[in-house]
Amino acid sequence: MWFKNLRIYRFTKPFDLGAMALQDLLAQKAFHPCGRQDLSKYGWVPPIEQESDTQEPQFVHACNGYLMLCAKREDKVIPASVVKEAVTERSRQIEEKEARKVFKKERDQLKDEVMLDLLPRAFSKSHRIYGYISPKDNLLLIDASSSNRAEQFMSHLRDTLGSLPVIPPVSKQVPSDVMTHWLAEQNAHPPFQLERECELSNPSDSANVIRCKAQDLDADEVQSMLESGKRCSKLAVNWNDSLHCVIEDDLCIKRMKFDDQLIEQAHETDAESKAQQFDQDFAVMSLELSKFCKDLFKAFGGLEKTRVV
Repeated sequence: MWFKNLRIYRFTKPFDLGAMALQDLLAQKAFHPCGRQDLSKYGWVPPIEQESDTQEPQFVHACNGYLMLCAKREDKVIPASVVKEAVTERSRQIEEKEARKVFKKERDQLKDEVMLDLLPRAFSKSHRIYGYISPKDNLLLIDASSSNRAEQFMSHLRDTLGSLPVIPPVSKQVPSDVMTHWLAEQNAHPPFQLERECELSNPSDSANVIRCKAQDLDADEVQSMLESGKRCSKLAVNWNDSLHCVIEDDLCIKRMKFDDQLIEQAHETDAESKAQQFDQDFAVMSLELSKFCKDLFKAFGGLEKTRVV
């Protein structure tokens, strides 16, 4: 359950739905598996897997005021090569039987027919996306490595709630400028500490990117690239000796790794069930991420509030 990536969004209005009201709304948009002719399905599932099918699904896990949600997506897997081969074969049969050429428009129709025929026999793959609402911090935090997955999570949540007034955090200082300054000075804003990884890009040429990994960032070659105008677009940091991660220039957080001591803290009390262990993990993680977000925003000069209602 420990998040590996973090995409942060700010509510422009206070989130005032309680856990029970949210539970009722999510139940109406629950996940249902793909039918015979469905390419994909998306919906809410309990954050904690139910131990019994007879239990009422709990779509919201509340802990210390934080509200954890989980979405599931299922996709039918039909290899493109299989579809192409079937369309080619059907086109060949038509051309031989009717002595005419099959053109693109008809091939597209054949492709649709092939997809309908293959869907009932296709394998399925699925993945889960976790996110939680922090009303006290006015934040929505999603464990998603790509913007597309985060957007789909928010789109379904917006459809579920009727509205979702959130925006990405906009810092008063430009993140790439701040991280470039940290690199040049070899000193990050406390309690952040620099680690041995960064990405440098050329502002005038987005394709000109240099990645440094397991590299002493105070080395002459790194400093000379900064002096030549390169900007830091990604930077690995250690926060408070509790969390190792990579900060990106849009304030997305990648490759999060919580310190072992923190994880051990969540396991100090022997859990009697999966639900209790999930609760302990979530309690520790959410409190740490609340403090992390405050320090993150502060390190970049605070957040612009002009767009907040």
